[in-house]
Amino acid sequence: MDSPNPLLAGLRGRCPNCGEGRLFQGFLNVAPACERCGYDLAKADSGDGPAVFVILIAGFLCAFAMLFTELAFSPPVWVHIVMFLPLTLAVCIGLLRPLKGLMLAAQFANRASEARHD
Repeated sequence: MDSPNPLLAGLRGRCPNCGEGRLFQGFLNVAPACERCGYDLAKADSGDGPAVFVILIAGFLCAFAMLFTELAFSPPVWVHIVMFLPLTLAVCIGLLRPLKGLMLAAQFANRASEARHD
């Protein structure tokens, strides 16, 4: 059996070791161990990395869309609020889990847990 690409597995929310077990228990809580291969996921820690990337990506996309809408159509402020508040929320929530999985998988791929000095 070929080992899966850990980055693609993490992006899909799967175990970076086997590519089949769930990486998350709930929305953002990392599972203690993979249910398929038993890999210890408890030592994985993504820190604030995913949130930073979500802020940068969502901020760029939504701010560009707001600016374009303002310059092209000049709508009233309430239109911006009604359109872009839900869009910003959806983009942020939609990106958070895949980016957290990607960061955890990048730690696995680069053996970052072995560098710890506990």
